[in-house]
Amino acid sequence: MIKCVIFDMDGTVVDVPYDWKKIKEELNTQGAPILSYIQSLKEPEKSKKWTILEKFEEEATAQAVLKEGMREFLSFLESKKIKKALVTNNSRRNVDILLKKFRLKFDFILSREAGLWKPSGAPFLYVLKKLRLEKEKCCVVGDSHFDVKAAADAGIQIVFILGSKEQKNLPKGVRVFQTVHDLMKWLERFIEH
Repeated sequence: MIKCVIFDMDGTVVDVPYDWKKIKEELNTQGAPILSYIQSLKEPEKSKKWTILEKFEEEATAQAVLKEGMREFLSFLESKKIKKALVTNNSRRNVDILLKKFRLKFDFILSREAGLWKPSGAPFLYVLKKLRLEKEKCCVVGDSHFDVKAAADAGIQIVFILGSKEQKNLPKGVRVFQTVHDLMKWLERFIEH
């Protein structure tokens, strides 16, 4: 019985035109996760890299569009009294812009300012603690391996990935859906009416 859905933001709730390869090249992350890499730097390089990342994020946020079917899915969850949490490695500023732009509401929001970032499971565990929920009654909806790794690290076994790309080597319990509508139809079976 699912009581809470934890959503990723970029690529999941909204479609955004990020060119991660270009961003990583410009930041020179040398294969490390972007936020961990920037946080490990000393000043003034750290501030310089944050500025570069924020510029890319600002441009992408301005071009973001709501994922088709997402508004209906969020309304469906609300009608079933299912909690909706948003966990993103993006900034709270960008989250607020997108929530206002698309008139969306979540029961709990965790952005990178909390200092808890995916692929660690810490952000998900924090959400569960705040909402007083058990991991067995939650699922994660994301679009990347970061979401899968974070869920596994937090012990959340039900993970849904939205995406049209073929996903390889996914752990047991991870299901891929082409559309939000397909996910909603599948999930209806596990939610009490």
